[in-house]
Amino acid sequence: MPISRLRSDLILLLAAAIWGFAFVAQRLGMDHVGPFTFTAARFTLGCLVLIPYMVFRKRVPPVRADKSPAERKKILALEVLVGIVLFGGISLQQYGLLFTTAGNAGFITGLYVIFVPLAGLFLGHRMKPVWWAGILLAAAGLYFLSVVPGEGINPGDIYVFGCALFWTAHVLLIGYLAPRRDPVKIAIIQYTITALLSWLVALCAEDIRFDDILAAAWPILYGGVLSVGVAYTLQIVAQQYAHPAYASIILSMESAFAVLGGWLMLSEPLTGRILLGCGLC
Repeated sequence: MPISRLRSDLILLLAAAIWGFAFVAQRLGMDHVGPFTFTAARFTLGCLVLIPYMVFRKRVPPVRADKSPAERKKILALEVLVGIVLFGGISLQQYGLLFTTAGNAGFITGLYVIFVPLAGLFLGHRMKPVWWAGILLAAAGLYFLSVVPGEGINPGDIYVFGCALFWTAHVLLIGYLAPRRDPVKIAIIQYTITALLSWLVALCAEDIRFDDILAAAWPILYGGVLSVGVAYTLQIVAQQYAHPAYASIILSMESAFAVLGGWLMLSEPLTGRILLGCGLC
């Protein structure tokens, strides 16, 4: 049964809120484990959370079902690609957080709100004028939220900028796949690929110890169950009915929620400049 535009918007907003608070979990988790170990653990958990739901749920046909063999092959290839893109984006973000502030990471990651519609123009997507206004306001809000005058660019910012490019590709790919494929199957495929690639890199580049993973249990639980298992799946469900550029505007609210999470849980300051940024977002 199709969901309403309002319900789709609320689902995207909920995903943005979960991701925003996940910045706190990501920073806390890396006090105990490496970035790839943290990513591998939380995406493994996110996949495991969804498997029982996939088995026992009531199946709903895709919004745009195409049974042709050529279309099936194309969709399968794109499902694998979206998993690789998710791995690239989350890895660059997680690694970049070692060398930059959460504020800078939130702003630079949120630049996909500009990149998605620009890329969409080259793909022939239609854009409403009011969306451009929303995009510009969101970008301005992200700037006031996250950028501190006088602070320069550091290596972490470069990694997170790469993450923003991967997120752009991810939103566009999900925008194509979500109406044509079972959202839960898309979710499990991309989580599995991300988890496997992350474990592979972690085994080669990091010292994995079970005690350290236990010490990071709460951040991993939040990142795995809510940020991965719930929020990424909600994104796919909502993007069955939302234009990628429009979805990116709502999803960019994660930066405002990241600031709120930092204020509530890490005692980070909440200045007038930051409140202005939240209002613009």
